[in-house]
Amino acid sequence: MKTFIAKPNNFIQSWYYIDATNKILGRLATQISILLRGKHKEKYTPNIDTGDYLIILNTEKIRVTGKKSNNKIYYHHTGYIGGIKKVTFKELIKKDARKILHNAVKGMMPKGPLGKSMLKKLKIYIGNNHLHVAQNPQKLEI
Repeated sequence: MKTFIAKPNNFIQSWYYIDATNKILGRLATQISILLRGKHKEKYTPNIDTGDYLIILNTEKIRVTGKKSNNKIYYHHTGYIGGIKKVTFKELIKKDARKILHNAVKGMMPKGPLGKSMLKKLKIYIGNNHLHVAQNPQKLEI
């Protein structure tokens, strides 16, 4: 029996959409990262982008467990001296709910050029409308 080695032009990358209403952030992010990397496919190859395109809808309705909505803090630095900024989960979900899911999935992806190209296949939207109707995405239940 021979080991299958994938080539970039051997894969058909499908389009799926997921409704994030009342989904828990970490559990949803792990499933998204598995689908983006292509680990759900039997011909997964770690050095080739074999994952599918994902559209995530209703990210403003995502949940976290426990007291994380008040206690979870997101940090970023502006690049200037003393420029550390922090915002809680509750504030960030009101400001831009897409950043929460994007940061969670980004942390679970491989670091480097391959991970960045995989992350580009993630399309996150607030609300139920998206711009990818022409790709005819299939609904995926998680």
